[in-house]
Amino acid sequence: MMGPRIGKVTTLRMPPGALKTYRRLISYLVPHRGMFGLGVVGMVIFAASDAGWAAFVKFFLDGTFVAKDPRMVWIVPLTLVGLFILRGIGDFLQTYCPGWVGRHIVKTLRSQIFDRYLHLPVSYFDREASGVLLSRLTYNTEQVAQATTDSLTVFIRDTLTISGLIGYLLYLNWKLTLISLTVGPLIAVMIRRINMLFRRYSRRIQNSMGDVTRVAKEAIEAPRVVRVFNAQDYEAALFEDVIEHNRRSHMRLMFTKGLSNPIVQSIAAAAMAGVLYTATVDAVQGRTTVGAFTAFIAALGLVTAPLRRLVNVAGPLQQGIAAAQSIFEIIDTPIEDKGGDRGIERARGELEYRAVRFRYPSGAEDVLSDVSFNVRSGETLAIVGRSGSGKSTIVNLMPRFYDVTGGSIRLDGHDVREYRLGDLRAQVSLVSQDVVLFNDTIRKNIAFGFPATDEQVEAAARAARVSEFSDQMPQGLDTVVGDRGTLISGGQRQRIAIARALLRNTPILILDEATSALDTELERQIQEQLEQLMHNRTTLVIAHRLSTVEKANRILVMDGGRVIETGTHEELMARNGQYAVLYRMQFNE
Repeated sequence: MMGPRIGKVTTLRMPPGALKTYRRLISYLVPHRGMFGLGVVGMVIFAASDAGWAAFVKFFLDGTFVAKDPRMVWIVPLTLVGLFILRGIGDFLQTYCPGWVGRHIVKTLRSQIFDRYLHLPVSYFDREASGVLLSRLTYNTEQVAQATTDSLTVFIRDTLTISGLIGYLLYLNWKLTLISLTVGPLIAVMIRRINMLFRRYSRRIQNSMGDVTRVAKEAIEAPRVVRVFNAQDYEAALFEDVIEHNRRSHMRLMFTKGLSNPIVQSIAAAAMAGVLYTATVDAVQGRTTVGAFTAFIAALGLVTAPLRRLVNVAGPLQQGIAAAQSIFEIIDTPIEDKGGDRGIERARGELEYRAVRFRYPSGAEDVLSDVSFNVRSGETLAIVGRSGSGKSTIVNLMPRFYDVTGGSIRLDGHDVREYRLGDLRAQVSLVSQDVVLFNDTIRKNIAFGFPATDEQVEAAARAARVSEFSDQMPQGLDTVVGDRGTLISGGQRQRIAIARALLRNTPILILDEATSALDTELERQIQEQLEQLMHNRTTLVIAHRLSTVEKANRILVMDGGRVIETGTHEELMARNGQYAVLYRMQFNE
């Protein structure tokens, strides 16, 4: 009776949104219902052992001290051993089986979240902090395990335990049992209020953990910047703020958790005092045996431990629900569309931008306005201009990292939105200023995402002159480059990126400030490999140093999101316009 009331508060009295989330969370149990069912069997055995212990007390006292049955000498020890063997079996099953299910659920959720991260549009990552996303993948999924298995185990096991004990109490003395249950409604109201506070503080804790991960990640990933600007104190103060906020949120949760149990226990103790008074009167007047009296008190005392656990389970349960809500927000976020139905194996590489307009989702005005140009197959188009003029946006629209707001981009005569997205991006290779390498070998970084043989990788490494430095390393191409390639130089990272593009051998190449971070001598060396890479490929080059694009078939000059000049290097210099001004400025520098 007391158990079902608590169960009702813990689950059915949830707000509609939380209840819907919890039902969805419980659906992850369904594929593992056999193993969880075995755990429930263990819970039943464990719960029965508590009522069995109270019954054993009555059996022992009445049989030994009242009836003085000589068989008790061997029956009692054997019964006790058997009872605890059963309890041990139940304890193992209720611990291992739900734990096995819980880890599978965590694995499934992490897999779904990570898969969603891989397929969400680029714009999603523009507005979400990576630290928060990592926190949801790691910390929040652990909280979910508490809600799906640990909390559910406690709820089922202790509800069964309380129900069994109350059933036995009713059997022994229904009047005393009803007296003890009068506190049930009051405890139910208390737990409902506690649940609301747990849910509120759990949500705050999860948000603050995202901030902790974000600040730590930013400092860890930029050690040189932090040190060269002597920003250690600034970063330490920033981290102190977020961990203090996290600590305060945790302490509010701990305060609520710490206060809730004593209050509930005090209410239960008051009811027990009344029961003890009535039971003592019955014992004095001879209306009950010593065994029945002791068994009743033992069973009543055994109710308090599962009752306390049921009260405490509200915290992890609400934390898990709050975590699940943040996880399902990600899982429910629409992924990139798959594009159109048109397939393409290898494009000719003819590009055309027709009156393209673009505005970022959070932007107030267009970043690109009426941009039109075309690039024939195998040509090189350079895009230059001041910072913020829209150069990178132009090339980001071609592989559909973003979609145009107006106008269209056409590849081989068809709108890029007509192609299957995977096929479209298979036509493009990217070499950028910020080379992204993974904490793996040079070989695997060159072959990243491409099913290449060792011979093909080695050929690409030779063509990009990666072999010049990899051959000097003890492990050659199997040398690990470190996190983001920190164990090798900038020029070496750039050559690996070029080898990666050579290996893919795509008809379209995007060079986004590919050499702007290099010194003049190294830039000249890398430029030679880039020219080899650009041969017979349609190439879009974004360049800050105009000396690197003099050989381009055509140069586009951008300003304020518009094309203000177009032509070859010689034609633009002859016009003495914006390009000529920028070129002479760089030449003088």
